Amino acid sequence: MEVIAGAAQQVWNLILSLRFWDVLDILVIAYLVYRLLLLVRRTNTSRLLKGVLLILLALWLSSGRLRALNYLLSHIVDIGILALLILFQPEIRRVLEQMGSSRWNVLEFFARPQVDRQSLEQAISQTVAACGDMSRSRTGALIVFERHIQLDEVLRSGTKLDAEVSSELLKNIFFVKAPMHDGAVIIRQGRVLGAGCMLPLSRNVNLSRDLGMRHRAGIGMSENSDAVVVLVSEETGSISVAVGGMLKRHLMSNTLEQLLRNELLPREADEDKAAGGKLKLDRLTGRLKGRKDGDGKDER
Repeated sequence: MEVIAGAAQQVWNLILSLRFWDVLDILVIAYLVYRLLLLVRRTNTSRLLKGVLLILLALWLSSGRLRALNYLLSHIVDIGILALLILFQPEIRRVLEQMGSSRWNVLEFFARPQVDRQSLEQAISQTVAACGDMSRSRTGALIVFERHIQLDEVLRSGTKLDAEVSSELLKNIFFVKAPMHDGAVIIRQGRVLGAGCMLPLSRNVNLSRDLGMRHRAGIGMSENSDAVVVLVSEETGSISVAVGGMLKRHLMSNTLEQLLRNELLPREADEDKAAGGKLKLDRLTGRLKGRKDGDGKDER
């Protein structure tokens, strides 16, 4: 207990010793770290960041012990900083442009986007209906549901939209003679944000040879992000879903809807548990309040 009390006293003394500029310094560093993590999330460079962290860890462990390895890693880090600046040049330029824009607001980067569950459920049902119709007419389709990793780079390769997801809109986009039917549709938080987008092809050499470019692009998108990709084959009309580099083929409409709900609405049970826990807490609070009122009446 004395150790805990001493540690708590030291923390309290540290808090009291903080000045305004110290707090501002901490906030600026926290914001820069947040922007770096946001950049990694939007550009899907988490693997690259892990590699950089491993090199820095090896550099720290080799200091004073493995001189040759430390000398080599130190020069790699010096060159790597310049390489990272060149690699992230478009993203750094975009951030600087946002900072120089009059519409730029610091608070908007900290605001967590609220997902409209009703809009997402509506998007799922409309997508299932459209895929069912396109499957019967053998119309090829490629629909990407964005999740945590944002697909801004993919969106820039197509035509930007901002519309509610509807069965008729999806069927019109993927109509054979439509100008954007060869690309992919990007759906974020229940809204169509882009169409005619180009997706990266899968590098998996073990894929079946009967898979066309559309399926390889869908699998590649699921390999490079956490997105859920829905595909409709133009040759057979079969419906498939790619998640995490795995392709689930020949799905029925009800199976497709259930799969999309499981992947895109995973917190439904957690919300029910939270609602049940809140209800129990309210009941317990009401009982305790009733007892207190009863005790007060008895004393009177």
